[in-house]
Amino acid sequence: MFAHFALPDIPEVSRRTVAAALVVGVAALVAAFSFGYLWIGVGGCIGLALGTMNYRLVGVSVDKVAAMGTDNPKRPLAANTLGRLGIITVIALGLAFVNKGLGFGVLAGLAVFQFLLIFNVARSMAKAGPMPGLDDAIDAGIVDSNEPVVSPAAVESGDDIRGGA
Repeated sequence: MFAHFALPDIPEVSRRTVAAALVVGVAALVAAFSFGYLWIGVGGCIGLALGTMNYRLVGVSVDKVAAMGTDNPKRPLAANTLGRLGIITVIALGLAFVNKGLGFGVLAGLAVFQFLLIFNVARSMAKAGPMPGLDDAIDAGIVDSNEPVVSPAAVESGDDIRGGA
């Protein structure tokens, strides 16, 4: 699905997402202050900052695991992800106990950051054009034409096309 999502698009997505998070954070802070809910605005900015930090640390984590050259990269990536999300959760819940508006703002900021990230990824994918068909993917070397897409045993038996029984 992401085969046509070129690597040069990732820095562009990153820049746009962080810039949008800054704009949204300033707007949220101004709006919250204007309506008398300063702590929600501050929390929103903290949530956007935590989302940005998490996004940056994902890249660092993937680079570290790729440099290690382990046979099973899922385990260290999962451990890093659990650690990061655990820390973010403790921060968000801790701030919610300190001040409900601050905690709510943090949670809202985290959600808004994720929305901005997904929106920017979708925008880059839409700019890249339609996804290649199977023939185009074979020609581009994305899919190995010698490897069956559907297992022959499944076709013969009429089982599930994923090759299961």
